[in-house]
Amino acid sequence: MEKLLWCLLIMISFSQAFGSEDMFKKAFVFPTESDTSYVSLEAESKKPLNAFTVCLHFYTGLSKIRSFSVFSYATTKNSNDIHIFWNKDKGYAFGVGGPEVRFMVSEIPEAPTHICTSWESATGIVEFWIDGKPKVRKSLQKGYTVGTDASIILGQEQDSYGGSFDAKQSFVGDIGDVNMWDFVLSPEQINTVYVGGTLNPNVLNWRALNYKVQGDVFIKPQLWS
Repeated sequence: MEKLLWCLLIMISFSQAFGSEDMFKKAFVFPTESDTSYVSLEAESKKPLNAFTVCLHFYTGLSKIRSFSVFSYATTKNSNDIHIFWNKDKGYAFGVGGPEVRFMVSEIPEAPTHICTSWESATGIVEFWIDGKPKVRKSLQKGYTVGTDASIILGQEQDSYGGSFDAKQSFVGDIGDVNMWDFVLSPEQINTVYVGGTLNPNVLNWRALNYKVQGDVFIKPQLWS
């Protein structure tokens, strides 16, 4: 009996562990609205962040229907340490440490969309790029430091560390090419990423992604080139 229990515990620990995979030309597909389906990502770097850039592709038909989470990065000190969120009729919200700035876009075309966003503590400057084109720079949280031990979630908005999901904020569609660096990419580097380059991301690397799927999320070929 003890041996059976030990084997069961080992199996559970392996099933809950993050798996690493080259996700080249693949995407996570979130087919239905849910408060139980999501993907957890494990950061390669565990240190605090005084600057970062996040880039990803997503494809959804939700933008005219409701708001939804694009990228949620919580720490034990702040459930919204980094977040990218689409607000219906208001555009993109980008937050660091709680406060956020908005980038007005009337709607997201029903086509694959590429975004890159960056922030640095030294100046508070935020950049937001959509399909290789920059929005006007804004300022946010000058002097702030993003915490450690991150819970990084695709598909849901974290209202507490690793949880408190709301189905009405969930993502429905495809997400891929999620990369993150602990520095601000230059405009030339962002254009390189937009056309398919990777530039050795050192926080999240789509070509060697540590992730764990929960619920109804599937891995399928990307629908964009």
